[in-house]
Amino acid sequence: MRKSKLELYEAILTALVNRPLTVDLIAYVCNMDCFALRKRLDFLLKSNLLEERTYKGRSCYILTRRGLAIYKTLALTKKLEKLQTNIKKIDEALQSIPALSECKAEKGKPKKQNKNY
Repeated sequence: MRKSKLELYEAILTALVNRPLTVDLIAYVCNMDCFALRKRLDFLLKSNLLEERTYKGRSCYILTRRGLAIYKTLALTKKLEKLQTNIKKIDEALQSIPALSECKAEKGKPKKQNKNY
């Protein structure tokens, strides 16, 4: 399935979190075509999320403070969505457990016999 623009931007920001990278390295890490990547990088540059710098004679891209803040927000949102999904699964499991424990309790108890018989 094709990635959305937001997912592509998120992948670029994730690739640039730890160190500055060239266009080729970003394309490799994000598994994107260089032409499509340049479009995304231009948008991120215009939005002041990235900065282009010359590093060892090469043009590299690095996150700005704003870009880092956006990355952290997206990462936190993703973690919260995952946590919410896990909580729903746990809640469903907990609701089914009392029914199972009642069935086991009924099978495990000896039936009361009338002493008169």
